Amino acid sequence: MSEQPKTPVRASGGCLCGGVRYEIRGPLRDVIACHCSQCRRTSGHFVAASQARSADLALLESTTLKWYRSSPEAERGFCSRCGGNLFWRPDAAEPAVTSIMAGTLDAPTGLRVMQHIFVADKSDYYEIGDTAP
Repeated sequence: MSEQPKTPVRASGGCLCGGVRYEIRGPLRDVIACHCSQCRRTSGHFVAASQARSADLALLESTTLKWYRSSPEAERGFCSRCGGNLFWRPDAAEPAVTSIMAGTLDAPTGLRVMQHIFVADKSDYYEIGDTAP
């Protein structure tokens, strides 16, 4: 899920209950929609995620943030109180990056869906209706 970062330079967001709040102090990549089975199971649909350098992610509130090792290569961050799906980070990215679930960003984001990935794994109950590749 790594592409060239895009503005806005500052963004903020958090989970439903407020137990996790964060700020991005650098550029954000446009959104990639991932239709893989892991993303579908953690989100209840497909995941729409932006991405930033991990060094640019500042946790303002993290008392309920938990990390789950979802594969040998990556882990997912979520709120242990409200269940909010917040982050995905691979182990082997240089520089280190964190994907941020786009729905947790405070609006306006200025971002657009740039790509769909793992489309062959998507479920049968929906169609992809935008023009992103």
